[in-house]
Amino acid sequence: MDLAALDVRSLKLGETLLLDGIVHTGRDRFHKYLHDGGELPPGVDLKTSALYHCGPVMVPQTGADGTTQWRMVAGGPTTSSREEPYEADVIARFGLRIIIGKGGMGPRTLAACQQYGCVYLQAVGGAATSIANAVECVEGVDFLDTFGAAEAMWHLRVRNFPVTVAMDAHGNSLYQNVQERSAEQLAFLLAR
Repeated sequence: MDLAALDVRSLKLGETLLLDGIVHTGRDRFHKYLHDGGELPPGVDLKTSALYHCGPVMVPQTGADGTTQWRMVAGGPTTSSREEPYEADVIARFGLRIIIGKGGMGPRTLAACQQYGCVYLQAVGGAATSIANAVECVEGVDFLDTFGAAEAMWHLRVRNFPVTVAMDAHGNSLYQNVQERSAEQLAFLLAR
């Protein structure tokens, strides 16, 4: 599915997708930077791409023309809940439509997803090299000198990037569903 043309409001909870398009990485320092008033790099549009909670392992390679080219060798998702203090504001301010990560996010982000039309997509944790295989090329990097390689904003062109809709644009969350079912099961077992 083409990220730029994806109708996020039509996505259903639990649906699996293979994404094609531009994905930008962003972790703690980047989210705080945006939350504190920082701007996106020129040319980055979060309305037509995805923001991936990932600190990739990147390897520099010198091209034939002497320029540095980058290759992702591992790119598994990082725990998204760390971005909960910032994500709702990033969604509102930049029109973010697609978040990719692992472990889900909290009620502020879920409410912002519903209000502004955004989805949270679960990438498989522990599949860092498999996910890296979905990266066709690294189109660039911003904030490398400022935040370091793991926290920089890497711009990735992906093909067949596997994800599952874990929080939809209608206020539904797989994580919340699991928590509620677990609480019901626990109450049942304790009542026995």
